[in-house]
Amino acid sequence: MKSLVSEKGQVTIPKALRDRLGLRPGTSLDFQAEGGKLVGTKTVNEDVFRKWRGRGRLPEGMSVDAYLNGGRDGRADRR
Repeated sequence: MKSLVSEKGQVTIPKALRDRLGLRPGTSLDFQAEGGKLVGTKTVNEDVFRKWRGRGRLPEGMSVDAYLNGGRDGRADRR
């Protein structure tokens, strides 16, 4: 796929590549010159776990240890 550099130095990333790489409006890219090639890397600017913090709830009256042991079929030590 090809794209031309505009007079302002702008380049349009082809839609097929944007879709494949998950590039959405507002996505931050970091550019490097490596071996004569322009390499763009998608950067993560936010805490990816932020939206999940505080969402987990334990069944009423159950401790964290009891809940985890139940998920491990009662096997707390897996060595």
